[in-house]
Amino acid sequence: MSNQPLTIIAIIQSTDEGRDLVKAELIKLIEPTRQEEGCLQYDLHQDNENPNRFLFFENWVNRELWQIHMQNDNLAAFKQNTEGALKDLTIHEMTQAG
Repeated sequence: MSNQPLTIIAIIQSTDEGRDLVKAELIKLIEPTRQEEGCLQYDLHQDNENPNRFLFFENWVNRELWQIHMQNDNLAAFKQNTEGALKDLTIHEMTQAG
């Protein structure tokens, strides 16, 4: 298992009609994810100028534990519950540069 911390920037774009549903489903992810092994930070933000854009800023102990998170039932439920309400989902895996 790698000891290098991992930062995730996840950008979620909803449709106009799906914004409230997507926001509610994203909020449901926060508390259970914060309880997962390896989760150091899991914060949701909503864009001030584009309310259909959401961003998760995440910090994980390492990539392996984040990968376990990505396979959990909560994320599977999110994908199922928001089908048709998402325009785009982009995930950036990052490490601290200095």
